[in-house]
Amino acid sequence: MPVEHVDVLVVGAGLSGIGAGYHLQVECPDKTYAILEARDCIGGTWDLFRYPGVRSDSDMYTLGYAFRPWAEAKAIADGASILSYVRQTAREYGIDQNIRYHHRVVRAEWSTADALWTVQARRTDSQQAVRLTCGFLFMCSGYYRYDEGYTPDFPGLERFRGRIVHPQHWSADIEYAGKRVVVIGSGATAVTLAPAMARRAAHVTLLQRSPSYIVSLPAQDPLAAALRRVRPAKVAYSIVRWKSILVTMLSFELSRRRPSVMKALIRKHIERQLPPGYDVDTDFSPHYNPWDQRLCVVPDGDLFDAIGAGRASVVTDRIKTFTEKGLALASGVQLDADLIVTATGLNLLPLGGMEIAVDGRDLALSETMSYKGMMISGVPNLASAFGYTNASWTLKSELTCEYVCRLLHYMDAHGYRQCTPRQPDPSIAERPFVDFSSGYVVRAIDQFPRQGSEPPWRLYQNYVRDMLSLRFGPIEDGTIEFLRPGSAVDVVEPVAA
Repeated sequence: MPVEHVDVLVVGAGLSGIGAGYHLQVECPDKTYAILEARDCIGGTWDLFRYPGVRSDSDMYTLGYAFRPWAEAKAIADGASILSYVRQTAREYGIDQNIRYHHRVVRAEWSTADALWTVQARRTDSQQAVRLTCGFLFMCSGYYRYDEGYTPDFPGLERFRGRIVHPQHWSADIEYAGKRVVVIGSGATAVTLAPAMARRAAHVTLLQRSPSYIVSLPAQDPLAAALRRVRPAKVAYSIVRWKSILVTMLSFELSRRRPSVMKALIRKHIERQLPPGYDVDTDFSPHYNPWDQRLCVVPDGDLFDAIGAGRASVVTDRIKTFTEKGLALASGVQLDADLIVTATGLNLLPLGGMEIAVDGRDLALSETMSYKGMMISGVPNLASAFGYTNASWTLKSELTCEYVCRLLHYMDAHGYRQCTPRQPDPSIAERPFVDFSSGYVVRAIDQFPRQGSEPPWRLYQNYVRDMLSLRFGPIEDGTIEFLRPGSAVDVVEPVAA
């Protein structure tokens, strides 16, 4: 049976994969492409997560696509609205016609002699093996495991007589109305779950080992509402998008340069929303600086409202053991519960767990270096969409899509079939791929490529800088090696003067 070939193979039909499909269709209309999706539907994260209150912690003016303005009033949108937006985009542009569902990619092998990737996939509905070839492989599979979340090895877990559920595996049969709920965690998922469940539960306790930084933002952007009344939709969208980008960059830079000022601003913001005399130091004063971990966003202060109304509470303590009725804490406090939700994090998985081989040699990602946060040293014709940790995921993934299209045009114009980032400079120091102290990052960072101490190997987490580099910077930067068919050696383009 002949093996099917496409010019570009995209892996993943979530937010990034649908964006990749759009850019390939519009900017590289002469290229054939297909999208492989392991699940049975479009949406990725936004279809997988079904827990109460699931929403984005990035505003939709930056999480939404630049080419398709977000038209709804809510800036901090719920998961169902985001999922609908992604699926409507796929249908509107015909991207859904190029998706192969139930295809989990397990291995990709590059051949320099053929200038091709041979991609092995397995159908998740029939276990049938599938093989395709492509000239360029574009990974849009996200960065965490879809089949399991992270749950620590809690002592006595088996003793609890109620139900224990991880948010990643939320199902429709979980009932919490009128029940006592304990949510374990302090990150974005935990601060989303607590106020959402508190609307129906008897009481929700947010149990955290240590606090996170939490900020309240309006669910609806007042500037967007005002501009829509006086400006065309696309103009208003662009203005609000750039406002959001610049405010986020300012917040990050202030946190890096003057962390004490940012701490004071966040604390004052929280104090205004909590009941008088609340112990802010214990429950809302982290021991790290802002943006050492991602800030948690609560729309319209819903968590603080639930605390003020007595429907939710925060306990900062350590778990000694699970008991038949709930949890025994290190302080001696007993927390009774009917339902315990372990919002304790994710398990990261680079490239969706796909194995890579280049010319017959298996590759360990930890031994490579990331080029501009999207390509991998020593790996030809492959890019990966990986969003920002300090801003919206889509901002970086769309820049990556644009760059991939520029790169494909450049290769065609010069007769190249292979492009490979090379890092020969021993003076460039290695650093972790993501400079973040969050537990889910620390646990898995050794599985990822490294970043370098200097560009183009360094990740700056700066949209404006990346935009100038990826959208307008030269392709021939002296780092990527290009190969023509039949060439014995790589052609290294000189750095542009």
